[in-house]
Amino acid sequence: MTDLQPQTKGQPSLGEAALFGLCPRCGAKTLFAGPVRFAERCRACALDYANFNVGDGPAAFLTLLIGGLITGLALWLQVAVAPPFWVHIILWVPLTVAAVLLGLRAAKSALLYMEYARGAREAGGKDLRDE
Repeated sequence: MTDLQPQTKGQPSLGEAALFGLCPRCGAKTLFAGPVRFAERCRACALDYANFNVGDGPAAFLTLLIGGLITGLALWLQVAVAPPFWVHIILWVPLTVAAVLLGLRAAKSALLYMEYARGAREAGGKDLRDE
């Protein structure tokens, strides 16, 4: 019979992994090779990140969340102050880009961490924690 309790010694929490891009197995800061692109594998423990499939879930969720928030703030600013159009462009475009990039990193990290913690895999595949 297998132990049903996950091994958590040395592993970061979900919040730490999401905020800092930490490897779910060893906690090293090796998850990303670019602004939002995963590295091939962890340089510290050799966990293969290519086996995880975070898909488009984080991007779709962030589109709805950040898009709604920015739209609401832009409407509020327009009604409250009525600034010229160029103020909206200077304010909202960089804020949206920054929020999407930072949010996408955190969301992708969190989803990969949850897949690892729960042993998510394709049907009939091997448990990704047993690499």
